[in-house]
Amino acid sequence: MATYEEVDEGKPIVQLLDEEWGFFRDSGLRPAEAKDLLADVLDDGELVRRLFVPIEHVGGGNLKRWEDLRDEMMHVNRWFLAEPMDMDRIKELLSQLIASPSTLSDLKWFRARLLGGDAPYQVDEMGAPPPHLAGHGRANPAGIPYLYLGSTRATAVAELRPHTGELACVAEFQLGKPDLKLADLRDPRSLISPLFGDESQMIKLRADLPLLERLGDELTRPVHPRGAPYEYIPTQYLCEYVKTCGFHGVMYRSSVSSDKGVNIALFDPELATPISVEEVSVERVSVQISTPSNAYS
Repeated sequence: MATYEEVDEGKPIVQLLDEEWGFFRDSGLRPAEAKDLLADVLDDGELVRRLFVPIEHVGGGNLKRWEDLRDEMMHVNRWFLAEPMDMDRIKELLSQLIASPSTLSDLKWFRARLLGGDAPYQVDEMGAPPPHLAGHGRANPAGIPYLYLGSTRATAVAELRPHTGELACVAEFQLGKPDLKLADLRDPRSLISPLFGDESQMIKLRADLPLLERLGDELTRPVHPRGAPYEYIPTQYLCEYVKTCGFHGVMYRSSVSSDKGVNIALFDPELATPISVEEVSVERVSVQISTPSNAYS
């Protein structure tokens, strides 16, 4: 426990391990049971009763640098950045965020297109658009087509932001490689393990977890259509770098799915093949509203 400091006003070590690393998140254990388990593992019943705080990394992590870089890419410099991030560190972190093959194979994958006329799309028309028609996307720059797929039909349709009563075609896709390497940015805390490396590496890793969560949030964050051409630039930059690290795509949460679906963006559209297509009708669109925090400031 050299990465934690004992204090009078802190948190139990069981709570910290769960909050920071998700140790007991999916265990089904009650807090008291998790406490007893950790005491048995460490052979120290007294330790789990004391209070601690995490030891902070001197450098503070890379989240602030990403926020500065994000603003610079959108509003100051686009191609030659004043102070690029430590991308070697990003590459090192991404190596711990590889989606498991079972996660990909256990899910089905779909792409949807809104009908623009009376005739439904054929199955061979359901792939990614050709380069000259590929617009800006969450992961791809204009002119470089990626294939976006959702893990459910409803997720694929919801990503189109349809109106009630509109018709869409939904195709099911088969992934073409059993060993696809995707960067899984849905929940970095559940994937990254602090058990590898020494105490200094664990402290550094803890400092970078907020950055990884922010990168996942960037891919999920809703973007207004009028702002898309420049607001997508940070995530396009991120995905371009992920591609240079040898990944075939990224996996991220859907911001509009009503059934907890997830999305993937494949850098090579040929890595998945449409196998069937059906026409569906949008029966209902759900809307949630909130007042922006700065609305009256």
